[in-house]
Amino acid sequence: MNILITGTKGFVGKNLVESLKNIRDGKDKTRGELKIDEIYEYDIESDISELDEYCKKAEFIFHLAGVNRPQNESEFMAGNFGFTSVLLGKLKEYGNKAPVLISSSIQAELDNPYGKSKKAGEDLMFTYGEENGVKVLVYRYPNVFGKWCRPNYNSAVATFCNNIANDLPITVNDRSHMMTLVYVDDVVNECINALCGKENRDGKFCSVPVVHKITLGEIADLLYSYKESRKNLSVPDMSDEFSKNLYATYLSYLPENEFSYPLKMNVDDRGSFTEIIRTNDRGQFSVNISKPHITKGNHWHHTKNEKFLVVSGKGVIRFRKPDSDKVIEYFVSGDKLEVVDIPTGYTHNIENLGDTDMVTFMWANEAFNPEKPDTYFLEV
Repeated sequence: MNILITGTKGFVGKNLVESLKNIRDGKDKTRGELKIDEIYEYDIESDISELDEYCKKAEFIFHLAGVNRPQNESEFMAGNFGFTSVLLGKLKEYGNKAPVLISSSIQAELDNPYGKSKKAGEDLMFTYGEENGVKVLVYRYPNVFGKWCRPNYNSAVATFCNNIANDLPITVNDRSHMMTLVYVDDVVNECINALCGKENRDGKFCSVPVVHKITLGEIADLLYSYKESRKNLSVPDMSDEFSKNLYATYLSYLPENEFSYPLKMNVDDRGSFTEIIRTNDRGQFSVNISKPHITKGNHWHHTKNEKFLVVSGKGVIRFRKPDSDKVIEYFVSGDKLEVVDIPTGYTHNIENLGDTDMVTFMWANEAFNPEKPDTYFLEV
């Protein structure tokens, strides 16, 4: 299949192009039914002669090009109606009846220059489909967010992400203002569904099935919590789809010289212990480094439980019940990765048996609370 995409340098266009390339090149095998031959990329900087060539060969058209921040209002109609007319005219000229998907906006319902131009483009598309027997798909997108969206342009989410990540101020005029949002990956997924003839249609219009509603103030609070998480080692609630997607979006705006952040290493002559991540409901993740022939631990817990994974070096983890003399030993090594559960009610320690540092990845079911440590010293 040959696919024409207009507006390929735009936010949605760029994401769609890269996803289709992954399918074409066999990097994304989840769409095995799709056989993509050519992806024709057309944008404002392209030569109009290219459009002629593409309109002859395209078997599906994604019309994503448009204008939303012109220098004067007349450019709305020229960009959102005028170019659509040019595109459809060329398809008619070459007798190409390939399906056409156009990205419109929920603002097409509003009486403003941008909305009017989007509505005009929609009407032109519907007329074209009816008069020429062509399948047309018109999507009225709400606010789209995700990676590669231009900040300080027409997306509050992109601007907030960029400014907060770069220590710049944001302006929230009305914290209670309700935002209707769709995630760019969901938009792209729906575009590909439409390409496969499985569009989500509700009467005349098509839509992205996953829509999020959240206030502007809540978005700002979440983004500031993501920034703080690099200090308090917390992670967002990944079970919440919006929070997961917003966090991924936020990370894409980090300054290129600040991808990394330091951790506090608790160091003594035995080695070090460094907390990596702590969560409210999934415990604490840490890395422990033990010097050669050093033993750490010798304590037990009532309810706290842990998992140990030695990733480098070799050692032994020993267990004993407080009322028993029986010692249980598990020999561990970075040469054979295996997780050892640390059950409650057993005093335990870990000894480095090697001549090099031993590195152990540790998980505890709860973040350490100094006021309720649930940790009781007892030699194994």
